[in-house]
Amino acid sequence: MESLYPLKFITQYKDKIWGGNKIKTILNKDFGDLPNCGETWEISAVEGNISVVANGYLAGNDLQELAEIYMGDLLGEKVYERFGVEFPLLIKFIDANDDLSIQVHPDDKLSKQRHNAYGKTEMWYVLQADKGAKLNSGFNQEADKEKYLKFLEAKKLTDILNFEEVAPGDVFFIPAGRVHAIGKGILLTEIQQTSDVTYRIYDYDRKDDKGNLRELHTELALDTIDFSLQENYKTGYEEKLNESSEIVSCDYFTTNVLAFDQPLKKDYNQLDSFVIYICLEGSFEIEFENGTEMMKQGETVLIPASLESLELVPISSSVKLLEVYIK
Repeated sequence: MESLYPLKFITQYKDKIWGGNKIKTILNKDFGDLPNCGETWEISAVEGNISVVANGYLAGNDLQELAEIYMGDLLGEKVYERFGVEFPLLIKFIDANDDLSIQVHPDDKLSKQRHNAYGKTEMWYVLQADKGAKLNSGFNQEADKEKYLKFLEAKKLTDILNFEEVAPGDVFFIPAGRVHAIGKGILLTEIQQTSDVTYRIYDYDRKDDKGNLRELHTELALDTIDFSLQENYKTGYEEKLNESSEIVSCDYFTTNVLAFDQPLKKDYNQLDSFVIYICLEGSFEIEFENGTEMMKQGETVLIPASLESLELVPISSSVKLLEVYIK
């Protein structure tokens, strides 16, 4: 069997009523004649949306097939033991040209019970934000089911939710159960568990293009919501030049930010996991045992677990990427 290499996938572009054109204008990704591109799915194992390889001799094969053939060589032995052939992460870019609905995701236990699926814990890294753009994460006061339902029924739910103005580089970790919503004017990348289970709890009484209100999941959401008040919803981190700086680490993924302006050697010998690079700024080359692969802003690449040593060489004067794996 030929050896594995850094894998790029065909981007899946999603038309959304709230989408805009920043995917094209900022990330230089061509979504063709879609009216409003709200999301791109960069790496996905969600049924019906499984990513297909775009580069190299494995082009045309999908992620599920690769996991079945290469198993631990692709995923990492411990990742394969835990998840089998279902790739455990979904990577997206999201462009909110309008406020998204307020929603919540169930955890693994509830998702398994109700939908025979994984739950959804996720994180956001803000790439660009219009002046004054805000997102919602959690509540702005102590709440419980009774209070929540009172405000929801009065169409005043947003009064008790925590909204924060955002800027590029802001990070929000959204564990399953946390109420959240991306606001108008924000472009971000989202890293999440492989799951498409979402409970929509409030949608500003908007109608779709056929004049219908979108479905809400009030009852399903009630058992899911974490009503606790957090002191701080934004994730603090320190970015250090030319080294990986951890920003989020949880059971489902670890994400580092890596800004560099000189060649960097990466040794993943101890990791036993695939690694994903999401290029946020600039362009660089990945040098590996059997070749090179170029990366530029807006691109995502999957580094198989069997590629344990690489060199990242900047092409532009500086580069910034997210580095994602499972510990």
